[in-house]
Amino acid sequence: MKKIDVSILGCTGTVGQRLIEMLYNHPWFNIVSIAASERSAGKTYKDAAVNWYLPMDIPEDLRDTTVVDTDPSEAEAPLAFSALPSEIAKEVEGKFAEAGCVVTSNASSYRMEKDVPLIIPEVNPDHLQLIDVQKENRGWRGYIVTDPNCTAIGLAMVLKPIHDHFKLDTVYVNTMQAISGAGLPGVPGLLITDNVIPYIKGEEPKVMNETLKILGKMEDKQIKFADFKIVASCNRVPVIDGHTETVFIRTKEPADIEEVKKVLREFKGEPQELNLPSAPKQPIIVREEEDRPQPRLDRMAGTVPGMSATVGRIRPGFDENTLLLTLISHNTIRGAAGAVVLNAELLYAKNYL
Repeated sequence: MKKIDVSILGCTGTVGQRLIEMLYNHPWFNIVSIAASERSAGKTYKDAAVNWYLPMDIPEDLRDTTVVDTDPSEAEAPLAFSALPSEIAKEVEGKFAEAGCVVTSNASSYRMEKDVPLIIPEVNPDHLQLIDVQKENRGWRGYIVTDPNCTAIGLAMVLKPIHDHFKLDTVYVNTMQAISGAGLPGVPGLLITDNVIPYIKGEEPKVMNETLKILGKMEDKQIKFADFKIVASCNRVPVIDGHTETVFIRTKEPADIEEVKKVLREFKGEPQELNLPSAPKQPIIVREEEDRPQPRLDRMAGTVPGMSATVGRIRPGFDENTLLLTLISHNTIRGAAGAVVLNAELLYAKNYL
């Protein structure tokens, strides 16, 4: 398979750094340019990424690579991975798509647009049908595909098989979100150490609205949102990586707990069928221990570290139509960079590139 040249937009933040990690030596993609804001453009990557977040070193042959501006004429590649801040992604990603580039984006700017696919490859690959609608609506030669909010990804992936088998009625989710989700430089230490912050700006509407879009159905060239009720409460906690979510679920059909565990364990999707490089063999891992999952122990679970969601404490509620569970997913891998990469792999495997 011939490698495709790619650019990384927003290469200096936590997600951009994860993209460097996941795309360097990728079997299908070849990094040819790295781009960032005017503040970083013109610098070498080692000078621009001064707050390096990962335990691995910057790859040697990228250290002295010059960071270019986020302009299609400078970041020349047919495929762009965007880790841009949402406040600038709307304009920049649109310019790239208009210029004929395929943009697979982690930014929130286009997620809820009616003609933009919001994709978890195991959950809703059929939503890629919106690509043709998007190009027709906007007159773009390229297009944009987005991945969901880092919290919504783990949640929607776990809810998918439950919804398919038992039909969701109501979901209450309480999140305990890692500090890496706030980006760099992140939450000041004096605010988060020995503390829980019970509010993350804009997070709760994203979790609720994006989940309903992801689990919706394609009808007449548009997405009909899922019709269950969902409420979210989002908290920042002093954990470096890995979002924990406790979920109360009411189903329309009786949900036997052992059957719920079975459908979660057996859940697979197109990435597993297509054997995509970044796809874990088991997207959902079920733990039976009474004190699992835990972020420190489970965030890197799976055959592709950080790309599986881990679920535990699956237990009955107050009747046969209610249950509770706890899930963990890695917010900067499965919830961000890994999701962007997996989306691009799906596009390539399905001949959208």
